[in-house]
Amino acid sequence: MDSNGLKEKPHAVCIPFPAQGHITPMLQLAKLLNYKGFHITFVNTEFNHKRLLRSRGPNSLDGLPSFRFETIPDGLPPTDVNATQDISTLCPNSILCQTPPPPPPPPPPVTCIVSDVGMTLTLDAAQELGIPDVMLQTASACGLMCCLQYRPLIEKGFIPLEDASYLDTVLDWIPGMRNIRLGDVPSFLRTKDPNDIMLDVLMVELERAQGRASAIILNTFDALEHDVVDALSTLLPPVYSIGPLNLQLNQIPADNKLNLIGSNLWTEESECLQWLDSKEPNSVVYVNFGSITVMTAEQLTEFAWGLANSNTTFLWVIRPDLVGGDSSLVPAEFFELTKERSVLASWCPQEQVLNHPAIAGFLTHCGWNSTLESLCCGVPMIIWPFFAEQQTNCRFCCKEWGVGMEIEGEVKRDYVEVLVRKLMEGEEGKAMRKKALEWKKLAKEATTGPHGLSFLDLDKIVNQVLLSRRN
Repeated sequence: MDSNGLKEKPHAVCIPFPAQGHITPMLQLAKLLNYKGFHITFVNTEFNHKRLLRSRGPNSLDGLPSFRFETIPDGLPPTDVNATQDISTLCPNSILCQTPPPPPPPPPPVTCIVSDVGMTLTLDAAQELGIPDVMLQTASACGLMCCLQYRPLIEKGFIPLEDASYLDTVLDWIPGMRNIRLGDVPSFLRTKDPNDIMLDVLMVELERAQGRASAIILNTFDALEHDVVDALSTLLPPVYSIGPLNLQLNQIPADNKLNLIGSNLWTEESECLQWLDSKEPNSVVYVNFGSITVMTAEQLTEFAWGLANSNTTFLWVIRPDLVGGDSSLVPAEFFELTKERSVLASWCPQEQVLNHPAIAGFLTHCGWNSTLESLCCGVPMIIWPFFAEQQTNCRFCCKEWGVGMEIEGEVKRDYVEVLVRKLMEGEEGKAMRKKALEWKKLAKEATTGPHGLSFLDLDKIVNQVLLSRRN
């Protein structure tokens, strides 16, 4: 109670892992909690806070009276480079390895912490304050289940990986998963280095989350990953599936100022939406490899000519840092050949693009945010997984959910051309599009009240956990 005898708002401090794919779902969850009556303090690193201000405008993070942004240092040398920080450098040298002070006690007092599964440093602060610490898993449930197998993989001799021929080995002992191969588990687990820093960080973070988190939130929905979520519920603290978070935001009325708060670290080029308006339904391939994927100049060229030779109309997002150590430039001849049927952008409002009726397919890295958004929009995928659990997501998209085709092995223009043609013109594309539309329907049902399972789980996590120590 405050001095006037009025009940104070619950106050959630939300702390994402400092990468685009983690900030977006955490901000979605923070908005939902604010809409449900929580005061929110959203904590970015200073580096990412500056990037958000550059991309969205100097006043874009002013927030609302009950939604504010704070910053913490990331422990790395200062830089003004507008690009994703290297994850392998970020993990050992950054805030993950620091002991942070407890969150400052602004009015109203902090009553709970919502942090990324990769940010378990918050558990000590929560314990000191005597409040719940709920952890958000921003990747897929299937990816998390694979990561929890790191000790069995070590015991069975698969870590460190000594022979690439093992990648086809079927791991038939992982709970809730069928026919998963060693090559399908997250890349952190398929290391040849016994001292790999990412594996070490993963092991420490997951063990801490398993043992001390108040609950685990999954950005998925029951119909999509039912068997895996059921299995996770026997291995983890209470598990709540409340996704897709991007659809849960439909609870918030369109005129609510929360909708003005965005998470993109790159400036969105919304002009591509007007270009899409001029295209026929199901006539455009959308190409975006996410915020972290890095390819070689040769791979970029192969993708470019594969798209050009398919004679398909396409929208391609090419980040300035997409090509490692080099500028992300497509061949001049490619640009000249495709300029009448293509748009190249550095970033775009992805969910709006995928929702556009002109989009027929998505050439993607299969990061979890992109995968969910594609499913929610009923868009089938061509998949080139890069790292982390993207290989796991790819396996499920192609073999379990019926919505994807994988680019296996080396990227070759002929291969890309064939898959694009199959997606746009072939029976495979039609079947995947039909299946994607079925998942779109199920995702909407899951997040729609009053009976959707994700809709109900969101209320449960609020009332059973986040408010559990308030009287």
